[in-house]
Parts: sequence; C-alpha cells; structure tokens
Amino acid sequence: MAMLKIKKGDTVRVIAGKDKDKEGKVLAVDARKMRVVVEGVNMITKHEKPSMANQQGGIVNREAPIAISNVMYLHKGQPTRVGFRFENDKKVRFAKKTGETIG
Repeated sequence: MAMLKIKKGDTVRVIAGKDKDKEGKVLAVDARKMRVVVEGVNMITKHEKPSMANQQGGIVNREAPIAISNVMYLHKGQPTRVGFRFENDKKVRFAKKTGETIG
C-alpha cells in the first residue's frame, strides 16, 4: 500500500464535489478505502437510537468520508501538491509549490 500524502490533522481544501472550495481539518484517514473525513465537509443526517452514550437519540448531523483525490493540502493558505524526499536519511513530506518541508 502506498504512503498517503494527506494525514490526520492536516488542513485541506475540497477541490471537487458538492462542497467544492470548503476548507477544514482532516479528522480521520481510511488508507484502505482511500477516503478522508474533513471537519464541516460532506455533512449527512443520521437517525440514532437512544443508547448509553446518547440517552435522547434523535437526528444527528455528522461528517461523512470523501475520496482523498477530492482534497488538496493547504500550505500557508495556498493549495499545493505534496511530494516526498529524504532529508538526513529520513523520509519527509514537502510542498511542491514552495519546496518547504511540511511539519
């Protein structure tokens, strides 16, 4: 399986779909299905039964996963592609637009 260029905690911009141009923080990454959950993007309505965690139950809005190909990494507010390179025998991500290493 290839190493993913988007990780949990990254800030991304949606580049395709109904939520195009929205920005948010990555909450979860599913490497197997190549999907990400982004904060405030692709909201769905779920009907939940009452449980110990949610005594009331009812209708809940939450984020659904979107394809990882539909998001782009934001580096200093600018969308950029992500690459990999070796620095001091360590593989690091870098922003292709600026050439800077990503935290």
